Amino acid sequence: MSNSTHSNNPQQAFPTLAQTMPTDAAQAVLIGRLWVPGLGPHLVRVTFDAVHDLSALALTCSDLLELDNPAEKVKQHIGKVLCSTALAVANSQPCLRKPEHPWFLAPCDLQAIKAAGVTFVASMLERVIEEQARGDAGKAESVRQAVVSVMGEDLASVVPGSPQAMKLKEVLIAQGVWSQYLEVGIGPDAEIFTKSQAMSSVGFGADVGLHPGSVWNNPEPEIVLAINSKGQVHGVSMGNDVNLRDFEGRSALLLGKAKDNNASCSIGPFIRLFDAHYSIDDVRQTELAMTVQGPEGFVMQGSSSLRLISRDPLDLAAQAIGANHQYPDGLVLFLGTMFAPTQDRHGPGLGFTHVVGDTVAISTPQLGSLFNRVTTSDQAPPWTYGVRSLMRDLAQRARPLA
Repeated sequence: MSNSTHSNNPQQAFPTLAQTMPTDAAQAVLIGRLWVPGLGPHLVRVTFDAVHDLSALALTCSDLLELDNPAEKVKQHIGKVLCSTALAVANSQPCLRKPEHPWFLAPCDLQAIKAAGVTFVASMLERVIEEQARGDAGKAESVRQAVVSVMGEDLASVVPGSPQAMKLKEVLIAQGVWSQYLEVGIGPDAEIFTKSQAMSSVGFGADVGLHPGSVWNNPEPEIVLAINSKGQVHGVSMGNDVNLRDFEGRSALLLGKAKDNNASCSIGPFIRLFDAHYSIDDVRQTELAMTVQGPEGFVMQGSSSLRLISRDPLDLAAQAIGANHQYPDGLVLFLGTMFAPTQDRHGPGLGFTHVVGDTVAISTPQLGSLFNRVTTSDQAPPWTYGVRSLMRDLAQRARPLA
């Protein structure tokens, strides 16, 4: 699932245009959001060559996903070219940004940002271990051995909520290792929580933030569903659900503090809309690759396979929105990850944790690459542009750039 090395190789470079885009970009329907200096965010279609304004079709990503067959609507729309894609990609690197040129933002805007947790067996085991170790990385390995000796590692065949799962629950309770994470991992109800607030996610190229008090944390490479207010899934993106293992391990009631910090959510680079060339069945086969490189030469590679998810993506979407909970502006939903690093970075038995200056690249051929650098939440640019700011800028744009 993951491995690590130390090398003298330089830190991974900012992605090129070709690395950022899907390998089949010529047939992909990609939407994103572009910051246009002096005018604010614009909803855009992204092709390999150019970034096209979609303002005359929909002012926000939320609006676009409410349309019938949004992919076809985007294909038919001819909008003004705002810049070359190569320029926007290059200018999305904060340290080299020229403020007079556009850059990419997270592709979602008014949607709620939700996440499903404990959707893979591997991550479920690690959550149990975090809980048993009380957030202490130094105790994790001994706890891991004890938990696996009782539970085993091969739980992939257990269908959440099934009679088999309920029997397993009875056995684990009897053996004293039942956990709240096992409840949502193999029970009938998925864990759906609020990752962060609408418009708070950073995008491609931006810094991601760790709470400065965290000493045990890791990236989480995930697929992110784009869902409208009717519960229809119209496309997907990639995300990094930055995770503080020490905070959440101390208490599940610290989930908000572990998950929702400045710059702790990254989504991008684009949303790929479903059409004849790409569908939910392709999502179910997705293999996400991730590379973390540190300033000291540390390299970690990991992966997350949607083939191994315990709950179908559409089941998770249905548990997030429906008769019991509505999202009038839609939502984006992180699907969880099977990636849970256990290798040592800072010493025997201490496992993996980030350091400031790490770079994280999450990629898959049909979606491209999401690249971010790691800092602390208090050092990342503060989040100042919210819904009021967006409404102000949209009002000031007297007529769309069509």
